[in-house]
Amino acid sequence: MSAAAVPKIALNRSLLGLILGQIALHSCMAGVRMAAPLQALNQGRSAWSVGVLMALFAVAPIPLALPAGRMADRHGYHRPLYVAVGLSLAGGVIAALTSHYLAMCLAAVLTGAGANFGMITIQRTAGRMAGNPTERIRVFSWLGLAPALSNVVGPVTAGAMIDLAGFRSAFAVLMLMPVAALFWARQVPREIAPPPPAVGRPSASWDLLRLPQLRHLLLLNWLLSASWDVHAFVLPILGHERNLSASAIGTILGAFAAAVAAVRLAIPLLAHRLSESQVLAGAMLATGCVFAVYPLVASAWFMALCAVLLGTALGAVQPMVMSTLHHITPHHRHGEAIALRSMVINFSSSLMPLLFGVVGAALGASALFWAMGAAVGAGSFQARRVGGELRT
Repeated sequence: MSAAAVPKIALNRSLLGLILGQIALHSCMAGVRMAAPLQALNQGRSAWSVGVLMALFAVAPIPLALPAGRMADRHGYHRPLYVAVGLSLAGGVIAALTSHYLAMCLAAVLTGAGANFGMITIQRTAGRMAGNPTERIRVFSWLGLAPALSNVVGPVTAGAMIDLAGFRSAFAVLMLMPVAALFWARQVPREIAPPPPAVGRPSASWDLLRLPQLRHLLLLNWLLSASWDVHAFVLPILGHERNLSASAIGTILGAFAAAVAAVRLAIPLLAHRLSESQVLAGAMLATGCVFAVYPLVASAWFMALCAVLLGTALGAVQPMVMSTLHHITPHHRHGEAIALRSMVINFSSSLMPLLFGVVGAALGASALFWAMGAAVGAGSFQARRVGGELRT
C-alpha cells in the first residue's frame, strides 16, 4: 500500500473502516469501564477497590504499547488488529461468565490492553494512508471522532442492558462489539511486507528519544493530556464549591465534549490553512488563559463558556500531534513512535489523578487550574520551537 497512490475513494473507504474498527474496540472497553465498577459497588466493594479497578484500564496498556507498535511496523494493520480483537473479546467473555472482583480486574486489563493495541495500529495505518501533511491532518481529525463516539456507544449500551437484563447480559453484548472490527478490517488494504532488516543489533525503541523533535513533541502532548485530565478531575470539585447541581456540572462537561467533536469536524474543512506548530502553540496559550479564568467565574453559564473554549483548544491538538509525529519519525518506525506516545499518556493518566488529589487537598481546586495553566502557557514556547525544528 503506497500512501501517495491511494485514490480518494479508496482512502475514504479505508478511513471509514479504521474509524468503525476503533469504535468497535473502544466501545467495548468504555462499556466495561462503566459497568465493572458499578457492579463492584453493587457488591459492596470499597471505593479503594473501585479505584484499583479503574486504574487497571490505563495501566495495562503501558507494557504492551511497544510490542503493539513493533508488530504494526513489521506486519501492517491486520495482524495486530487480530490480537487487539482477541484481547478485548477475552475480557468481555470473562466478565460475562463470572462477576468475581478478580475476574473484573482481569477483564479491565484485557479490554484496556485490547483497545490500546488496536488504537496504535489504527493510528499508524491512518497516518500512512495520507499522501501529504494536509491530508494527514484531515485523516487524524476524522479519526479523532472515534473515541468520542465510543464513549457514548459503550456506556449507553451497557447501561441500557444492565437495566433490561442485568450485568452479565451487558457484558455479553459488549464482548461482541470487537468482532465488528474484523468485518470493517476488510475495507483496509493489506500492506506490502517491508524488507527484512539488515544484519546487526536492532535499534531499541528508546533510541527514538534521541530525536529532539520527538522529545519536545511528547512533552507538549503530556502537558495537553494532563490539561484534559485536570479539567475532568477538578471541574466536579469546583462545581461543588460553587454549589452547582449535578445536572449543571454534567452540562458543563457535555459542553466540553461537544466542543471537542465540533472542532474535529471543522478541522478537515480548514486543514489547508492550518500549520501544526501554530495550532499547537495557539491551543496551549488558549488553554493557559482559560485555566487562569476558570476558577474566577461562579456562574454555570460562564463555566460552560470556559468549557467550550477549552474543548475547542484541546480538541484541535490530537490531529496536529499525530500529523507532526508522522512527519518527524522514520517511516519504518511510526508504530514505535505512536507506542511511546501512548505510554506517556497512559502513564500520566494513571498517576496524575493521585497527584491532583494531593495538590488539590493541600492548595484547593483553583490552585490546580492556575498551576496547570501556567505550565501549559509556558509550553507554548516549546511548541514554537518544534515548529522551527520542522522548518530546518
